[in-house]
Amino acid sequence: MAKRPAEESEDQEAPLKAGDRPVQTGNDTEAGPFEDEFDDEFESEDEILEAGVDGRPDGEREAEEKWDAMDMDQKTFIPGRDKLAAGESLSPDASAYELLHNFTTTWPCLSFDIVPDQLGANRKAYPATLYAVAGTQAESRKANQNELMVMRLSGLSRMDRRRDEGESDNDDDDNDDDDEENADPILETKSIPLPSTTNRIRARQYPPQNASRPPVTHTATMLENSDVLIHDVTPHLTSFDNPGTIIMPQQSNPIATLKMHRTEGYAVDWSPLLPQGKLLTGDNDGKMFITTCTDGGKWTPDTRPFTGHQSSVEDIQWSPSERNVFASASSDGTVKVWDVRSKTHKPAVSVQASDTDINVISWSHQTTHLLATGADDGQWAVWDLRQWKGSSDKASTSQPTPVASFNFHKEQITSIEWHPTDDSIMAVAAGDNTLTLWDLSVELDDEESKDTAGVQDVPPQLLFVHYMEMVKECHWHPQIPGCVVGTGGSGFGILKTISV
Repeated sequence: MAKRPAEESEDQEAPLKAGDRPVQTGNDTEAGPFEDEFDDEFESEDEILEAGVDGRPDGEREAEEKWDAMDMDQKTFIPGRDKLAAGESLSPDASAYELLHNFTTTWPCLSFDIVPDQLGANRKAYPATLYAVAGTQAESRKANQNELMVMRLSGLSRMDRRRDEGESDNDDDDNDDDDEENADPILETKSIPLPSTTNRIRARQYPPQNASRPPVTHTATMLENSDVLIHDVTPHLTSFDNPGTIIMPQQSNPIATLKMHRTEGYAVDWSPLLPQGKLLTGDNDGKMFITTCTDGGKWTPDTRPFTGHQSSVEDIQWSPSERNVFASASSDGTVKVWDVRSKTHKPAVSVQASDTDINVISWSHQTTHLLATGADDGQWAVWDLRQWKGSSDKASTSQPTPVASFNFHKEQITSIEWHPTDDSIMAVAAGDNTLTLWDLSVELDDEESKDTAGVQDVPPQLLFVHYMEMVKECHWHPQIPGCVVGTGGSGFGILKTISV
């Protein structure tokens, strides 16, 4: 409140000299009536209690005092690059997420896959539900506890940003509507015993032969002991929707056990274009095998592998548009493209994509001439396959230039995946404990800075950085737009940001 200037009075006494004491006058012996210059205004007791001591609600004032008391570091903290001090921890900004849930399992699951469901496409209603399969990594001395987990997660509620922003809900109707959206998440699992640790697991779903029956879902699990197990998890998935269903022990047995590999591997992929089932697997010896399901339901691997890599096969993917073509990535730094009709079983194209290991690849399902790679040095890149030229010399390796590359991550790339419907959006997981989202439609002019918001070495294509400890693998949910699921040593994370 502004101070009022003192009005001079005719009776005003002269200023006191040093050492003099003020003398009380007779006019002050009797107190006069108090005149309230604002007597036309009044406050009720309720208003006084609501306003608090300084005219504001107590909660608002206390929150401001708490904020002012904090020792705020104004430097931008970048997870994975900046280090936390002792006793510090990261907390997600709830206003940046539409969906965020975390859960753990008995043993870490470093590989998983999302299973399509019958709940509809392009789902935006909450609470959300999803189905997934995962393989565990139990301690070596407790290897008999390894399992294939068939999971249903329901009650995945939207972030209640109003509560985080300190707003109050007084509308009973709104509260009733929010109760359902803010339901507690529920994790349900069905367990299938496994004899060894899971290196990689992938699921494939086929339409049912009878329209009255659910789709058939198969999983391929590549184990640390080099075996590849194929399971039919259809009864396990349907049991979630039919309480009381009993899974018989024989239903958890693998329908096929493949033993063509002599060493363990991490490369597994189902063909998306062959409904009868066709599986690709690659191992640390650099050998890749195709396994096909015959009309009689028998799984038969080729006796002759595809060879050409000088080191382990780290990842493998079928072309989303050509049923006879696949790509492989290796720790020899190359990416090779193969045609299964080739009698030589040698690559049609070979590209030196990195000086370090190529850990992961992802083929765009929207723009099928684009392939993304993630390397051990933290760099990930996008390649235009139309620029990759074959050679009559199968041993030769070309070195084209990627159409885009990023070195924001300073540790190995552990997972990379194109958005299922938007070929400009990418999800990338790295060994720096981050899961990042990228928008490749953001173009960088020559005159523009490569820094974002004044932060050095942060490209403008970077949309979002999510901290996730020891993240190993991430996948987009194909039916919940913008939903990403990640897994790692700290458990699973399910998130949907306001950016995508």
